[in-house]
Amino acid sequence: MAPQLRAVIFDVDGTLADTERDGHRPAFNAAFAEHGIDVEWGVAEYGRLLQITGGARRIAADLRDRGVDGDVEDIAARVHRTKTALFTALVTSGAIVARPGLPELVADLAAAGIRLAVATTGRRTWVEPLVERLLAPHPVEVVVTGDDVAELKPHPEGYERALSALGLPAREALAVEDSAVGLRAATAAGLATVVVTNGYTADQDFSGAAAVLPGFDGPDPLRARRLRDLHRRWWAAGAVVGRGRGGT
Repeated sequence: MAPQLRAVIFDVDGTLADTERDGHRPAFNAAFAEHGIDVEWGVAEYGRLLQITGGARRIAADLRDRGVDGDVEDIAARVHRTKTALFTALVTSGAIVARPGLPELVADLAAAGIRLAVATTGRRTWVEPLVERLLAPHPVEVVVTGDDVAELKPHPEGYERALSALGLPAREALAVEDSAVGLRAATAAGLATVVVTNGYTADQDFSGAAAVLPGFDGPDPLRARRLRDLHRRWWAAGAVVGRGRGGT
């Protein structure tokens, strides 16, 4: 019997909104400037750095590559605190908007009785106001952030915690991601995953995804019925080829 789709777990950055290029990146650059560090991440450079999950880890890795002297981890932590404050201010100002088609999808999921959750590596201080702004008025039952886990994506801990909080097995939920790193985290947790790409991620390897789409809108917009069909097909294909999908 095909599993029933009871919940959708969304990633945040790049998925709910195009936050990376014109949101996080300028905030990182402003934070570097405030700390007197001569680093400015360009659009393409930042795209490469996104392979490193977690802002503080991203900063530290780049500073090490540049041969910066001193306690790189401490410097990265201080710069990241400043960046988080700057980005949070941007979020609360209302400058970041949902990707086209997302509000309609979320409303349709809520009307269909499908529960909503979030699993992200972002910090709770800005994730919660952003999720509230972008997904309101529909209730998001579970929000798992980078503050709640010991391991960041591509480790599946965030998704595993979200499933535990929802009280659901992986076969009854579906993840929506935008990147290969996120896809790896979700599938490692046993989740069927729909990838909605953005400018930074369109050319990545999405092997194993239930579907790869350029957006939520378009001629065949993503809605609850389509997600249910993609979820069912992914599990049916797994049973046929004996992929041994777990999460029960």
